[in-house]
Amino acid sequence: MTRTDKVNYYLDIAETVAERGTCLRRNFGAIIVCNDEIVSTGYNGAPRGRANCIDLGVCIREKLGIPRGERYEICRSVHAEANAIISASRKEMLGSTLYLVGKDAKTGEYVENASSCSMCKRQIINAGIEQVIIRLTKNEYTIVQVTDWILNDESLLGKFGY
Repeated sequence: MTRTDKVNYYLDIAETVAERGTCLRRNFGAIIVCNDEIVSTGYNGAPRGRANCIDLGVCIREKLGIPRGERYEICRSVHAEANAIISASRKEMLGSTLYLVGKDAKTGEYVENASSCSMCKRQIINAGIEQVIIRLTKNEYTIVQVTDWILNDESLLGKFGY
């Protein structure tokens, strides 16, 4: 038996967390790890007490034809990254790594070119998270240094999507 490398181990856990997602379009799972310990987890879904899209049977963003990466204020869900950040203290997140996995809710395929939205990027920056590792395929991933998001501020360019 071959031992799974540490990055894919954590990405596998984030992928399992994504299975709790309640979006009809895409489900994401996030875990925050600091000093080789899982600090918190999060998946995308409606705020506590509100009906989830899977329960309502409709995604308002899909119904309105809103493209991926835009107009997240219309979405019913709290994103996986935000839910993971909400569940941890900043002290626990300083210098940490956030592992992120996204899957298409209809096909089960990994989300192509997955990334955090602009709102989640701002939260990740303020939480003190050092890097974000995003699954591309079952064994491939990309590593984003959060300082790159600070130095390359797309909000100054009016850039939408990702």
